[in-house]
Amino acid sequence: MAWVLLIIAGLLEVGWSIGMKYTEGFTRLWPSVFTGAGIVLSMVLLSQAAKTLPIGTAYGVWVGIGAAGAAVFGMLVLGEPATAARIFFVCLLLVAVVGLKATSGH
Repeated sequence: MAWVLLIIAGLLEVGWSIGMKYTEGFTRLWPSVFTGAGIVLSMVLLSQAAKTLPIGTAYGVWVGIGAAGAAVFGMLVLGEPATAARIFFVCLLLVAVVGLKATSGH
């Protein structure tokens, strides 16, 4: 169950990190409310997952999902450059996330 919570927390991190772009420096009410709620819920789920998973693994996977997800969203939706190098490094992030899970012992 901890892995499910951690994956949801990571997906919420993708959401709130992208949401920050739409808050315009937290000057727009509803994007700011949704982004803030996403941050809090993501952290709560991360902390629940970290009760049973090693913190280094939990935090690393959480950050990896968030960073890779935000980068992919940026390339696919926001028109950010989708160069071979960027795609390669996003793939490395995903390999690292899988590696952390595989070596966590849980």
